[in-house]
Amino acid sequence: MHGAPPFQAPPFGQRPNASGHPVGAVFLGLFVSVIVSLLYSGLILATYKDQSNTVGNSLYLGHALLNGAIVGFLIGTVGHRNHGAWIWGAVIAALSAFFGYANSIVLVFAEREGGGAVWDLVRYEPFWPAKLWWTDNNGRVDWFSPLGLVVAAAAAWGVAYLIGSKRRQA
Repeated sequence: MHGAPPFQAPPFGQRPNASGHPVGAVFLGLFVSVIVSLLYSGLILATYKDQSNTVGNSLYLGHALLNGAIVGFLIGTVGHRNHGAWIWGAVIAALSAFFGYANSIVLVFAEREGGGAVWDLVRYEPFWPAKLWWTDNNGRVDWFSPLGLVVAAAAAWGVAYLIGSKRRQA
């Protein structure tokens, strides 16, 4: 005689207990993070003449935190308890923090020097926004840049965890 299995298999055709839409959550988080990054780039373009280095770093870290929190909220609300969605939300938030900063550099340079200068610079040095993101005015490593990535990823994952883990399984 065989003993009964420790669990009852679901009847044929019944869906397992799952909730949320992780793929939809990731795409929604990606869409909203692009919008938040564009707003940040526009803010930098509008205020770069009056900014000190401290204000610029504060805006960058604030953008990373806000973007991560918004992405995490959307991922947790739509993706519920899906760990893959939480991880992708952290990746999207970190990339959004980077691209928001890099795009603001390109916009400021285009406003100051013109679109033709941007095209020439991109053609001969395609990664110059990333190099400017990584270094400060003296050519040394700017540690606020990777800190912004960590802040964005931690905020996204943390908020997604807090909101998603409170959602009940359907």
